Amino acid sequence: MTEKVTPEVVKPEIQKAKPVVRSLRGSSAVKSEAVDAGQKSKIDAQGRAQATGRRKDAIARVWIKSGSGKVVVNNRDWNTYFARPTLRMIINQPLEIVQRVGQYDIICTVEGGGLSGQAGALRHGLSRALINFEPELRGLLKAGGFLTRDSRTVERKKFGRAKARRRFQFSKR
Repeated sequence: MTEKVTPEVVKPEIQKAKPVVRSLRGSSAVKSEAVDAGQKSKIDAQGRAQATGRRKDAIARVWIKSGSGKVVVNNRDWNTYFARPTLRMIINQPLEIVQRVGQYDIICTVEGGGLSGQAGALRHGLSRALINFEPELRGLLKAGGFLTRDSRTVERKKFGRAKARRRFQFSKR
């Protein structure tokens, strides 16, 4: 028949579960590492991990592989494509957070938007590609906010208005 459950029987089981619950409460990094422990890296036959990043109207497709740290954007060196140092800093942020600067060769194609949006899209795609290459980096990148897609885009123009919100100049006489 059914076995009677007494507090003495349940208590050891509860004690075993408490440390796990406490460790998961602390930070999202610990939680995501525990969740991602079983996740495998997504590397293709050439040893590359691929991901897509988006920002504003820009879309970046990024491939990373182990290498010397060479970055190629649309078949050009990234120093010539992104001439401003701030744009290069934005792209390099995920690598600096996970301390992998100069360890990966990065090849990407970027289209749409302006240079700022393209740099943001490249950062998003690079972060996602890093996770596909090394799943254990997810906690650091998530905590840094690099995996969240910035959904802000240009608001559309409305009829009867000069721009999205700007009204035509009012003339009293």
